[in-house]
Amino acid sequence: MRVLLDVMCGGLVAYLRMCNHDTVYAGERGLESDDALLALAREEDRTVVTRDVDLAARAVESPGSILLEARDVEAQLEKLAAAGVELELADEPQFCGRCNGALEVVTRTATTPEYAPDPDEIDVWRCHDCDQHFWRGSHWVRVAETLSRVTASGTDDSLT
Repeated sequence: MRVLLDVMCGGLVAYLRMCNHDTVYAGERGLESDDALLALAREEDRTVVTRDVDLAARAVESPGSILLEARDVEAQLEKLAAAGVELELADEPQFCGRCNGALEVVTRTATTPEYAPDPDEIDVWRCHDCDQHFWRGSHWVRVAETLSRVTASGTDDSLT
């Protein structure tokens, strides 16, 4: 899914990218006006995710919008799941959590920066655009736990 998050939904950026959704955050692109945000959404065929009722109403044309009411990230994720957005961590991450650039697998024999683990011991990915390195560490575990709660909550709601 190609998503454009407005500045009120920045807490969702990492979650959506880690679930392999091509996610642009308005704050990273300096998009301040609704008109600029909508123009980019149309130009790049992105679904607008917002807490702004007026913006969501203006984005009804393809590709559309998802209106979030809650401020809490978990509640926002629940709403996205209810809207049909797949929220499952990717086996092979494609998008950089920092800049949304394309990721590539770091070979087992490659060297990594000091902050990154040895790719011979754990899978590591590198962003083509910002050169950031990623791996399934403690952040990955926390995101997985959150997504598990969100999807379990959605399952429970459908049973009642």
